[in-house]
Amino acid sequence: MESPDFIITYDGFGVSELFFCPGEVDLARWFCPGGGPGSVFVTDQSVAALPALGSFCGRFGGTVRRGVGIAGNDLLVVLPPGEAHKTIDSVTAILRAALEHDLPRRTRFCGIGGGVVCDMTAFAASVYKRGGGALELVPTTLLAMADAAVGGKAGCDLGPYKNMVGSFYPARRIRFFPAFLRTLPEAEYRSGLAEILKTALLFDSALFEDFKHRRASLLHPAEGDFEGTILPIVQRCVEAKARVVERDLRETGERMLLNYGHTFAHALETVAGLGTVPHGDAVAWGMARAVTLSARLGLCTDSYCGEVCALLTDYGWETGPVPAGRHGFTAEALLGAMKKDKKNSDAGTVRVILQRSLCDTVIREVADDDIRGVLK
Repeated sequence: MESPDFIITYDGFGVSELFFCPGEVDLARWFCPGGGPGSVFVTDQSVAALPALGSFCGRFGGTVRRGVGIAGNDLLVVLPPGEAHKTIDSVTAILRAALEHDLPRRTRFCGIGGGVVCDMTAFAASVYKRGGGALELVPTTLLAMADAAVGGKAGCDLGPYKNMVGSFYPARRIRFFPAFLRTLPEAEYRSGLAEILKTALLFDSALFEDFKHRRASLLHPAEGDFEGTILPIVQRCVEAKARVVERDLRETGERMLLNYGHTFAHALETVAGLGTVPHGDAVAWGMARAVTLSARLGLCTDSYCGEVCALLTDYGWETGPVPAGRHGFTAEALLGAMKKDKKNSDAGTVRVILQRSLCDTVIREVADDDIRGVLK
């Protein structure tokens, strides 16, 4: 058994072992479909089509009928891609496949994909026969590597509202293959960078300086050198998040800080229609609105607000009250969506994560008029 590169220990909830795997993707080395008591591997159509998964998926006969492939006691569930399919129906498809093939309660569930696949696979594992199954994840996007796969959040969207159904169910093992990043469309890669910048603003002033002075190399790693350029940054993000979720897995206090920018972001995604705006782009816009609100309330200086917004603009993210081209959006529509955010403590109030300065972050209940003031 190989030794993990990093371990997250959850109080009363076991551990997650994290492995950083340089070189080409070789899932067959870690997962051998067809043997053992049975596993459910979950991915989506876009990831399944990647050359790096060719030999792995080929073990399931090369064909997936009705979204399910079979190799011995193992299943491969292939879902439609994208946020639009992050639904209870997709979770049910995973559960139904496991149940129809008589897999036991302690079946291993393994999600191979971005945040959508990782979240839904984790949710399925947490509820299959009332939970107990082992969960492993292979994040394939920068956003999933730096954020979504780490920390145990599991769930799906409900109608137009993001992540409204779910649980906390940490993965037993997570394997990071930076080679997957070479396959990402530019929009997906930039989406992940936004979550990394969030980590810099919250916990890592040196990483913030990297964003200021290494724009070209972060946006376009030389000759696809994601291992040398991005993997060390992903590791820093994972370590920063791990320190928080170890202390507050169920998000009752400190972990709420990780939602910086997300209250605005989720409202934007809801009003736009889930999947219309890349999550990272929405988070970047949300951080611009959050720091502008911080300045409006006198929590941070105008200088700090300007510095953060200028950096976001320099990377090509929207920072205005309403993203360009989003005609018909209103402050009231966005505020209404914010009031339905699951992180609010009481109906009718909005809880927002704000900053006093770099790496100095607070949680505040904010009046409606102040929120309207940064959405007009």
